[in-house]
Amino acid sequence: MKRVICPVCGSVCSKYGKTKAGSQRWHCSKCKMAFSPQIDNSSKQLNIFLEWLFSRERQKDMPGEGRTFRRKTAKFWNVWPLPPVVEAKREVLYVDGIYLGRRACILICCDRKHVLGWYLCRYEHSGAWIALMSRIAEPEIVVSDGGTGFAKALRKTWPHAKHQRCVFHAFSQIKRYTTTQPKTPAGIELYVLAKDLLHIKTKEEAEKWVDMFVEWMAKYSLFLSQMTYDEFGNSRPKHERLIKAKNSIIRLLKEGTMFTYLDESLRARIDNIPSTNNLIEGGVNSRLRAMLRDHRGLSIERRIKAVFWWCYMHSPKPLSASEILKTMPTDKSIADIYQRMIDAGKHDTSIPRWGDAVVWSELHTSSEYPVYWD
Repeated sequence: MKRVICPVCGSVCSKYGKTKAGSQRWHCSKCKMAFSPQIDNSSKQLNIFLEWLFSRERQKDMPGEGRTFRRKTAKFWNVWPLPPVVEAKREVLYVDGIYLGRRACILICCDRKHVLGWYLCRYEHSGAWIALMSRIAEPEIVVSDGGTGFAKALRKTWPHAKHQRCVFHAFSQIKRYTTTQPKTPAGIELYVLAKDLLHIKTKEEAEKWVDMFVEWMAKYSLFLSQMTYDEFGNSRPKHERLIKAKNSIIRLLKEGTMFTYLDESLRARIDNIPSTNNLIEGGVNSRLRAMLRDHRGLSIERRIKAVFWWCYMHSPKPLSASEILKTMPTDKSIADIYQRMIDAGKHDTSIPRWGDAVVWSELHTSSEYPVYWD
């Protein structure tokens, strides 16, 4: 039989009749308190909330158009599911960012099975990447799409990890400049080269591709150097988009991150090294966008928390519903922490009164005979 503990003194209680509603009453012989324990259904309601969030069910189709559901589950929108600290080393990690309109970006890191970390920021920058990566053990290889600030964060946080730039994103960047139907022979040949980039499987093929790109630059060097004038009379390159495509390829080749997946020393230790970021794009980001699309109409804060909930429930070892409610911070707890920090800052920066601290003018004077003004 399950023992009932007194909420006041912690002693074991005994049965003490029932209430008018038929609920069991309990009595503490030590502090003489009689009470009826309340059943907490929060864990059950949280599971119902998560089941709805990860489904395509609409609140409009619920009984009462979802009014009872919203009343019982509104408190779970105040919870912030935070990522765990990952100490086990992985061979390959994937990182990417998903933007929620123009107001927020969530950086995500995952392996081939689970989501390992997520971080909220306004836009991609090195500080946000460092905050995400510092909680995760350094991998052998990390695959990214070359987001802003990631290279700097990688050098600082995971200095020994190899970086593989997503080949498909490199191709997409070239296609954005050439379009799918280029009009000039130089554009047509560069677009064909970009498509060949997706089918390179060996180091010899990569070296051949680089040679073909160098030949393309030599062949069309005069063509790319042509100048024109805009409506203000300023000179600028005539084929500016092709030059940008060329420079993007040169930049990737100089960084040495385009063909990391062909490194023989890495392939000897790791099987099936990826060349693209498709796993996180299709396995995580697309599912997040589908969830937000199914529940469109959420505020920006609730969209952020919906992504947090999805990432946490797909992490390696998520806690049970009851443990989540006990350990995860809420809006109120975070506001209380910030308020304590603000109060402490005000106290530290307050002007010292008489006898509180040493005043600079008491120890440093401009002359041998100082004058003190009242």
